Amino acid sequence: MVRTGARQVTISPLLAGLCDDAALFPPGNAPMDAAVPAHLAHERSDHAALVGPFVFPAPRLGELPSILGEKAAGQDGELALSLTVPGGTDAVPAALEQLRAIDGAKLVAMEIAVPEGQSAAALLAALDEIAATAPGVDIFVEVPRDDRRAEILAGLAGTPYAAKFRTGGVVATAYPDEAELAAAIRTVATSGVRFKATAGLHHAVRNTDPDTGFEQHGFLNVMLATHRAAAGASVEEIAATLAERDGARVAADLDGLSAEDVDALRARFLSFGTCSISDPLTELVGLGLVPQSSTGPSAPTGPVDFISIDEGPLA
Repeated sequence: MVRTGARQVTISPLLAGLCDDAALFPPGNAPMDAAVPAHLAHERSDHAALVGPFVFPAPRLGELPSILGEKAAGQDGELALSLTVPGGTDAVPAALEQLRAIDGAKLVAMEIAVPEGQSAAALLAALDEIAATAPGVDIFVEVPRDDRRAEILAGLAGTPYAAKFRTGGVVATAYPDEAELAAAIRTVATSGVRFKATAGLHHAVRNTDPDTGFEQHGFLNVMLATHRAAAGASVEEIAATLAERDGARVAADLDGLSAEDVDALRARFLSFGTCSISDPLTELVGLGLVPQSSTGPSAPTGPVDFISIDEGPLA
């Protein structure tokens, strides 16, 4: 719960820390000098409990010192970063060294890509070395959509490392269909591998982009699918949950979960990357999962209207 001058707004445990702020990434592509202050404003808002770390690309670390140096007086505290490392495990040591020299930033997570040709065994050995140099940092592995996926997910089971699934992109083939995503969710939900998702989750509920025709997964669908997978649902049943377009039904099913079920769900599905915090917040208000705030976005007066935006690869 976060107190504002006007009222209190409760973000339920179901949604706490759900939205990682990927404002720098497509399709938002926010300028850094606007994205950092905006993130800090979200952290001071009455919906702060919804907001996760600021997702930041390792190749742009050189731009960060000047931005942090311009933070306005009164914006105390460090900027919590989830660092994306597209160069893979080999690129992590240099990124960590660069980040340690930057005042005002705190590393809380890393999202590491798996380069083509890197085996699961080599990946896990490299992750162990990285973890020893970055204690307390959550490490996510961006699991590729190729024949290494099963081996990598099996290797992550029983380790402290989490998976990161891409759920969209700039072309239709970048979106895994319901069956593919359902199989991946069932694997992690039943093996104890924590995960996050990113790219393409522009809306709370499954939808078709009216401009591109791309079928886009909903982040609430992913949450409900994860719960049902952990409860023993089949791949077909999980896929049906991912395909559900009735937002009121999906929201009601999630809202009806017991406290124990919510804790178990969020221990598995950690967060998703979004280039906008206000868009998912507005839809959650519209679906009744977040109370409307006098300082936050206005709730829609009718069904949530899914507005198309250009798709791009997210963090």
